[in-house]
Amino acid sequence: MRLPTLILAAALLSTGLGHVVPATTAVAAGYELNLDQAGLAIHGYDPVAYFTDGAAIEGKADITAEHNGATYRFASAEHRSQFLADPEKYLPQYGGYCAYGTSVGKKFNGDPTAWRVVDGKLYLNLSADVQRKWLEDVSGRITEANKKWLTIMDKSPESVNGQ
Repeated sequence: MRLPTLILAAALLSTGLGHVVPATTAVAAGYELNLDQAGLAIHGYDPVAYFTDGAAIEGKADITAEHNGATYRFASAEHRSQFLADPEKYLPQYGGYCAYGTSVGKKFNGDPTAWRVVDGKLYLNLSADVQRKWLEDVSGRITEANKKWLTIMDKSPESVNGQ
């Protein structure tokens, strides 16, 4: 195991989340999406709020939109309209999987409260602890994740995580 993988494994075990994978996935646009048991992307958090409010805000069950086989919730009808006008602008990278995990070739659940917008793109991480490691080298991790994503994007979390 390489050092980054060992660090991630230690972080996951220390948080008790070593085998966290999404409850459901949907293949869209050639890659799997991280969805919760209800088929919600970003665990029901509003994807637009990260950009407009700079905050992780839970969406409302009665304000939704479907995109690529996933359901997105929004805090307001205005946010839903913004999303529908340009969904790709607001989608989390790597199908909503953990950006750090993706950088080491794994697919771990993305926590909607462990997030960052970098260069106009939304990135989620497994937890605040994992995010701290990701923040040590954001550009390097994004570069690695972009490369690794091409090889794992259409694979199930179980197949790339060795479960």
